[in-house]
Amino acid sequence: MMNRRPPAVAGLFYPAEANILNRDVKHYLAEAQAFTYRPKAIICPHAGYIYSAPIAASAYRLLEPLRGQISRVVLLGPVHRVWVNGLALPGVEAFETPLGTISLDREAMAAIADLPQVETLTAAHAQEHSLEVQLPFLQETLGTFRLVPLAVGGATAEEVAEVLERLWGGDETLIVVSSDLSHYLPYQAGSNVDKATARAILDMRTDLVGEQACGAHPINGLLLAAKHHGLRPHLLDLRNSGDTAGDRDRVVGYGAFAFTEAQ
Repeated sequence: MMNRRPPAVAGLFYPAEANILNRDVKHYLAEAQAFTYRPKAIICPHAGYIYSAPIAASAYRLLEPLRGQISRVVLLGPVHRVWVNGLALPGVEAFETPLGTISLDREAMAAIADLPQVETLTAAHAQEHSLEVQLPFLQETLGTFRLVPLAVGGATAEEVAEVLERLWGGDETLIVVSSDLSHYLPYQAGSNVDKATARAILDMRTDLVGEQACGAHPINGLLLAAKHHGLRPHLLDLRNSGDTAGDRDRVVGYGAFAFTEAQ
């Protein structure tokens, strides 16, 4: 019997019924602005779909032409419930969503298991939403792929980048970093902070902090690796919960970014 991580936030962050989830994801993708970038990496938000999915969809729409080409996804997201000092693998063989089962890439996970910043901690993944909410979009756009899920705690940019270097691969490998931006500021203040954070990401700065993005640690590591590989960043969408489905008194910021090979 395969050891699987069942969905923890289906019915909370996104629909638990497969047909409704499939319909909603297709709708978000169809409504998203179309770009023509061929991404090596993307950054997407991870809130409840009614808040952040319209923004995330602008990045995931880029993957639709790559179905059948991308066969491995390295997915990094910040921990919200169980702290880890570095990066944690889940200790299972597959992740499940209402849309089906995603097998993990055991060979890839074995390739990073000896690094001192990498541990196996099932508890860090069990209730973590930052990775899970990305999976239905990946399933809808890519179809079949193998997953390398990493829950990121206090890892430095260098530690994250070292992991990414081992997993970088070629066109078959996509890197996804899950992160929201500012949290619980009034609308205009949050918008200003998020614009500055987006500029920092586009400038490839590796000194983001948690007040700018809850996924600052994996973002910093991605930016360091992206600089090493000469990737070019692109801002796809930048909005907040006050623009989508929330009030404007306390907003959460969402940005979608793509990183492409320099032409």
